[in-house]
Amino acid sequence: MNPLPVDPWSLREPTLDLDRLTATESMFALANGHVGIRGNLDEGEPHDTLGTYLSGFYEKHVLPYPESGYGYPESGQTMVNVTDGKLLRLLVDDEPFDVRYGTLRSHERVLDFRAGTLRREAEWVSPAGRPVRVRSTRLVSFAQRAVIGIAYEVEALEETRVIVQSELVANEPRTALNNGDPRVQSAADQPLDAVTADVEHVGAVLVHRTRSSGLLLAAGMDHDIEAPGQFEVDQEVRPDWARTTVVAVLRPGETLRVVKYVAYGWSAARSEPALRDQVAAALTSARYAGWDTLRLAQRAYLDEFWAGADVEVDGDPVLQQAMRFALFHVLQAGARTERRAIGAKALTGTGYNGHTFWDIEGFVLPVLTLTHPRAAADALRWRASTLDLARQRASTLGLAGAAFPWRTINGEETSAYWPASTAAPHINADVARAFEEYRLITGDTGLEQECGLEVLVETARLWRSLGHHDRHGVWHIDGVTGPDEYTALTDDNVFTNLMAARNLQAAADAAARNSQQASGLGVTTEEIALWRAAADAVHVPYDEELGVHPQCESFTRFGEWDFDSSAGRYLLLMHAPYFQLYRKQVVKQADLVLAMQWFPERFTAEQRARNLDYYERRTVRDSSLSACTQAVLCAQAGHLALAHDYLHEAALVDLRDIHGNTGHGVHIASLAGAWTALVAGFGGLGHGETTTLRLAPALPDAITRLVFRVRWRGTPVRVEVADGQVRCSLPGARARLPVRIYDEELVVTSARPVSRPLRPREPLLPTPEQPPGLGPRVQAHS
Repeated sequence: MNPLPVDPWSLREPTLDLDRLTATESMFALANGHVGIRGNLDEGEPHDTLGTYLSGFYEKHVLPYPESGYGYPESGQTMVNVTDGKLLRLLVDDEPFDVRYGTLRSHERVLDFRAGTLRREAEWVSPAGRPVRVRSTRLVSFAQRAVIGIAYEVEALEETRVIVQSELVANEPRTALNNGDPRVQSAADQPLDAVTADVEHVGAVLVHRTRSSGLLLAAGMDHDIEAPGQFEVDQEVRPDWARTTVVAVLRPGETLRVVKYVAYGWSAARSEPALRDQVAAALTSARYAGWDTLRLAQRAYLDEFWAGADVEVDGDPVLQQAMRFALFHVLQAGARTERRAIGAKALTGTGYNGHTFWDIEGFVLPVLTLTHPRAAADALRWRASTLDLARQRASTLGLAGAAFPWRTINGEETSAYWPASTAAPHINADVARAFEEYRLITGDTGLEQECGLEVLVETARLWRSLGHHDRHGVWHIDGVTGPDEYTALTDDNVFTNLMAARNLQAAADAAARNSQQASGLGVTTEEIALWRAAADAVHVPYDEELGVHPQCESFTRFGEWDFDSSAGRYLLLMHAPYFQLYRKQVVKQADLVLAMQWFPERFTAEQRARNLDYYERRTVRDSSLSACTQAVLCAQAGHLALAHDYLHEAALVDLRDIHGNTGHGVHIASLAGAWTALVAGFGGLGHGETTTLRLAPALPDAITRLVFRVRWRGTPVRVEVADGQVRCSLPGARARLPVRIYDEELVVTSARPVSRPLRPREPLLPTPEQPPGLGPRVQAHS
């Protein structure tokens, strides 16, 4: 895909390219974590995938198996395209505004990262020769969680009758889902049964219920209408649709303006009248505030966010735009989820059926913890709210404690392929790590007391029942799958073992900090001692002959993959049987390399260099989660130019549609990981297992200046790397903060920033090579 113009604070599409709709509908999506709308044209057509989504709202479908087995999940879940409220159809005289007909003189769309809006302006001449100018601005409100606002204007360029039809439409016809599963398609087609339909003010409220999951949904619309002269309004309501029609005759230069307010709510427990009234109240509140107030509140919310999260990248304008695009989508994914899951595609598309994975705790929540901690806390509360379901799953598997699902919407496991799901228990430690990262970075102990301690305890109990001590007292975990899904059902996966050990240690420490509460959970001093003993005795395989860590026990003796015969045949999982992939040294995504990123203290500099060199030659990056991790480790190993290329691949995954599937939704974990690659890889940000902010930056030649902002222990922190110096300051805060710059312990205060000279990173080994044809998919200089 050819890139769109580069702008530091927006994504602009200067002309409409219908061949790009699949991807741009995802890229131009708006969301607030609760509700999301794809970047469809206002009129609804043409489109690739119509989409309006609510966090946590789903339908069930069966999961039949040709050969069933005990403990297999019995039902799947898919995110539902809910009632579409963004439709505004326009007729000029009697002809519908459709960009495929007549003459489209101009068309521009701008996603504004500071305003939080999608603006559109088009000039169109109907087939009958009637010219009009159409302007629209839409937002999904961060301030009013349930509300979408759209300001739609039609300017006549000569005297014209215009008709605007504002609609609510349930059960829209769908394009085929990307996974091609007919069971999922069946659940997603016509998923809503009508309950009630009512006229409300200048609009309507429709209430529906899903057929299998039994979730109740209410969607409503209301309008403010402005016209220079007389206009007429008509309203129609049916079980599956509602329409408000506005008719006006405009003279040249006159404008009809329709401001549409849309509101959503859903519940598994509340009554139909209560939910209907909730949505009606949200609409009244939106109309009371008015469009200008909604717009200003949106800008104010984003001003506050950017003040503590923005990055500045001098010398690389492409990366500058990509990083703000990434942060904007990460914010949209989590800002107002408020105890609902964040999906791997957020609320931008139907990829992975809307499921959440370990990607969120592993890659997205650490970014939100540093930039929008309230959102991270709410996402963690959602995970904790599913603890009973995780306990049930662990019991089914014959394990103690809690086993969180590989993929889910409501907390139940929905993955039918267990070698890459149930057999990947590291998800439990990923969840525990996210709780620990939140506590260490924010200094907030309330979340741990509220729900985090119980999560840590139950995941520690899982690991104790999953692992075992051998006759020499060494602790092992056998028959599991790590992050690399091409190496399944292995013994002593290094990443999994280290994560389990940290989980056990964190649970023991948390129980000691909250002894009375831990006692109420049945934790004894003997159990804590067993946790610590297992963590201290964990086995970390090491190949003395090669001087590298096997990704799992015996990995380095597996047969080598024939990369030459695989040229042009990636993704490998689409061209090779798992039976072959599982027994060869071929890596789908960073696994041992991710372990080195998350556990820097467990590897020496020489080990990191040798491991990186070894696994670079065997990693095919058939997952978008890999490039960001490889960027961090390459930067830390001193391969700054290679790291810069990997960072571009991670950050531009959607802007360049690198994997060809952006139309399914943005790659939210890769976007979050790109921020981490920039801030941790080049900015050198870290903390280990302490609460001290650490900085050890180094920049590639192409980046002349880097500034990033984070929130650390409740304090806004600004770090600038430029002119051979690293400078740390506390803008707008009366505070003091201990920091470690390289190996020097310092204290920064609001009155006294600190700065130190940059230190070069000299690589210990030559720049590592990748499998043939599998270098970074985007070069920083391109």
